[in-house]
Parts: sequence; structure tokens; C-alpha cells
Amino acid sequence: MTDVRIVTEADFEDWQRALATGFTRPPALAREQLDARRRQFVPGRWLGAVDGHRWVATFRSFAQELTTVGGGLVPADAISGVTVSPTHRRRGLLTQMMNRDLAAAKERGDVVATLIAAEYPIYGRYGFGPATWSTRWTVAVPRAGLDPRWSGPGDGGRIDLVDGEDVRKLGPELFERFRRAQPGAVSRDELWWLVQTGVVRTHADWTEPFYAVHRSASGEVEGLVAYTCDEAWDGKQPDQTATVRGLIATTPAAERALWHYLCSIDWITKVESDFRGPDDLLPLHLPDPRAARIAEHGDWLWVRILDVVRALEARTYDGTGTLVLEVVDGAGMTGGRFRLEASPQGASCVPAGAGSADLTLGVGELASVWLGGESLLRLAALGRVREEREGAARKADALFRSSGRPWCPDMF
Repeated sequence: MTDVRIVTEADFEDWQRALATGFTRPPALAREQLDARRRQFVPGRWLGAVDGHRWVATFRSFAQELTTVGGGLVPADAISGVTVSPTHRRRGLLTQMMNRDLAAAKERGDVVATLIAAEYPIYGRYGFGPATWSTRWTVAVPRAGLDPRWSGPGDGGRIDLVDGEDVRKLGPELFERFRRAQPGAVSRDELWWLVQTGVVRTHADWTEPFYAVHRSASGEVEGLVAYTCDEAWDGKQPDQTATVRGLIATTPAAERALWHYLCSIDWITKVESDFRGPDDLLPLHLPDPRAARIAEHGDWLWVRILDVVRALEARTYDGTGTLVLEVVDGAGMTGGRFRLEASPQGASCVPAGAGSADLTLGVGELASVWLGGESLLRLAALGRVREEREGAARKADALFRSSGRPWCPDMF
């Protein structure tokens, strides 16, 4: 008999073996990696399924904050490490673990749940919708049109190389400023910075990157990039790639300077970006935008709304309007009819009484438009949103639209 239950400290190593098996990775982990991953363990938030003495499914969650449109922060139930071993698929194990975790998250008062989906078709049936999208770029440096003699920003700012210790000091404060202005960004705790700078090594293949920061003319840190370089040569000619692990900036000038810096490194002929927002300025920071081509584009952060009222009140709206939404939630967690009154001064959302709605949509569709990452008009055209009043989709689309697309720079 297969039993879904909470993971204890004694179960930790067997659970990790099941996690590796589910992700088709070598199941044996070195002691250093196991000890590092123990620091991620949150009692009561890790689940799994056991068949006899073998763990055959894994699931974990942890506390997170998600930035909404306008800079509001909502508590989120971040879900990760979801696997089912190939011998135990199609038995409802994921459904049991997901339902148990989401019920606990709602009871705690989390407004949403979040995850990065390994496969697209899985999570829609649990009320999740793709809320942010990401694009990875490849820049052909010789074609970018940049002055090969570029030696730094011309506005009084500067680029400095730093090490991991500097990043742990400077990075958290910079990221706090960044994430409060970026819908879709999620919080990073101290452990995140320790893992990213190699102090805590959860994977055996970690390689120390280079780090560079941008400082404004006044000395304020406004941007940070981590990148690695290969050692490729074409005969006697260097043909090396700089691969960006992460780049954040709080000003367009800092972002532009960091990209120009990467493209100016001697021997670098190609720059591979990290996963950027779908409306990222990277190509337009180059004199010849065609030097940047899309290497990969797809869905990224998925969101499951657990509290419609708090979610809709947590974000800002540029326009003014009233909408009655019929939200369909097959799990019965947060569905119903809601009246949203929104304006630039604030929003009020309350359960609506009798009467007809303007729009009917699933909770997953609401999640997709909540951060401004999807259009209600597009979803209506696809038949995933139903107009109950003529013109309601266009009215709602204008209300939910945001000035920039949401972006989540992190994988978890």
C-alpha cells in the first residue's frame, strides 16, 4: 500500500534518493550535497509517498513573497521538488500531495501558490496558470555594433569586479530594491545567497562565476551580474562564450552598462543571457538589435490563487472600473462571484450577491492575467474566458493591463 505522509528528519536521505530518481538523475548524492540540502528542510512542509520502505514520490514547499503589480507583496506557498517515480505514475499521488499542501497553504493565509513547471500540461488541473514568461537571448558580439574600445559607462558610473563575499553583502539590499519594482519577482532568503555564491553547495557541479557590479556616479550599487566563460578557440582565434547566470539592475543605465561590459570582454564572441522578461530591453541596448536572437522562449512562473479577494486588492490598477467576475475553481478553494471596484487610488473586492457576472473564467485564467502577463482579450478569443456582457473582455483587459510584463528571474 502506498501512503502519502509528511517527511521527517529520519526520512531525509531516502526522500532525496526518490527526488533524484524522479528527475532521472543519479540517485546517490555525496555527503556534502546531502548536508547542504538539509538546510532547505522545513518540518511539516515536505511530503512524499512511501510504498513499503521505498519513497516513490516527493513534494516540498516553503514560504515566499511574490511582488504584484504596483509593488505590493503577498505571501506565497512556493512549491518545488515535485516527482513521482516511474513505477508509481497515474495513481493519484501528485493529486493527494498537491491537495494536502494547498489546503495547508490556504489555512495559513497564503494568497497564492507558485511553482516553475517542468512540464506544461500538469498543473492547470490544480488551478495554476502561467503568470510570467521568459526569453533567453544569444548575442553575436562582433555584430552588435559596439565600440570595441568601450572601457566603461560614460555617465560617471563604473563597473567593478567583486567576489562572492561582496555579493553576499551587496546583493540582498540591491535585490530588495529591484524586486519591489518588478511584478512577478519572488523573495530570496539568506540561504539563496549562500547557495548562489558556493558557500552551500547543493549540487556537485557548481562552478564559481565571475561577478560584476555597476555603481552609479554617486557610488550606489545599481546592478549585479554573475557569469561564466568557456575556453573555446577556433584555431588561433578566441571564440568564447560568456554565459549569464543572473543579471538584475534597478536602472536602465545600469542594465545597459552591464550588457555592454559583457560584450566588451576580450575573447568573448558570444553572450548567452539568463532567462529575461518577455519585454526585456537587451536587444535594444545594442546598436544593432539583430545581433541578439531568441534562443528559447516559454512559460516560467505558474501561480495558483488561493484568495481571490486579497489577490485582486493587493495589486494596483491604472484605470478605473467595476467588474463582476465569476471565478470557477474545480477544487472549491476560492471560486465564486466577486465584485471588483478598481482605480489608481486603490481597489476593493467583495463577494457579489445574486445577479449576472460580466465575465466567467477559471481560477487558472485569473492567475494568468493577475500580474499583467496575459490578455483577457486573448483568453476570450481562445474560448478560455466567457463574456456574459458584450464588451466585458475589452473593459477587463484595459483594467488588468500593466505598463510592463511581469518577470520572475529565479528558478526554485
